Amino acid sequence: MTELAEIILEFEGESFLGEEATRSGLILLGSFLVSFLFIRTSARLMRSPKVSWWPGSVKSEGGLHVHHLVFGIVLMLIMGFALALRPDSPWAEIAAAGFGIGAGLTLDEYALWLHLEDVYWAEEGRRSVDAVVIATLVGGLLLIGFIPFGTEDGVVPIVLSVLAALAVSAVAVFKGKVVCGVAGMLFPLVSLVAAIRLAEPDSPWARRRYAPGSRKLARATARYARHTRRYQRFQDRVAGAPSTPAAATEPGAESQRGSPG
Repeated sequence: MTELAEIILEFEGESFLGEEATRSGLILLGSFLVSFLFIRTSARLMRSPKVSWWPGSVKSEGGLHVHHLVFGIVLMLIMGFALALRPDSPWAEIAAAGFGIGAGLTLDEYALWLHLEDVYWAEEGRRSVDAVVIATLVGGLLLIGFIPFGTEDGVVPIVLSVLAALAVSAVAVFKGKVVCGVAGMLFPLVSLVAAIRLAEPDSPWARRRYAPGSRKLARATARYARHTRRYQRFQDRVAGAPSTPAAATEPGAESQRGSPG
């Protein structure tokens, strides 16, 4: 057995993959991301008139469109009850994978249950991507922990480091940069940079500290507009661009095959 293989086995057995709870959490997070990417890709293919062979959305005999978040919620309920029974391996990992798949299906349509209307391809639908990003960051935090020191360093350094990370992340969130604030618990440098830079113009920080008509508010507005364009390009690459208001009013302009399942 090679030295590398011995190191891997030692890592799995003592710290990470050797623990059933951590292993199940990793499987849940991975299946969640795979589920989201699959169903979002499927929805984009359904939307495209160039891929006529891809299956369309699910409809009942009465013509009721069944969104895929319905299947996600049912799957989460079933697998949640299964996890509550604390099954042994490999059933725990299977239940975790099922729960992750259900979460991916559900959060892909987060904007729908937030607005209580079908805004999947509207501008409001971008919030689904935000929800997935935050859920992934939180899941990563729960998996690996966000205490930068080990217990051998003593209680005081641990407490101080956690309080410092929380404080910097809180400033980032107060400045309107929620994703950076959450990510900063995993990567403190992210929240530190966000806390130092200008706040978003509609954030609580800007409303309290940037006077109307001030140079700071003008710079913050311009920077926020540039950041929004970059982030929306990222959202469009992952989830597809929303329909424009003009296109949404034209018959067949959004999708000739119905809404995504």
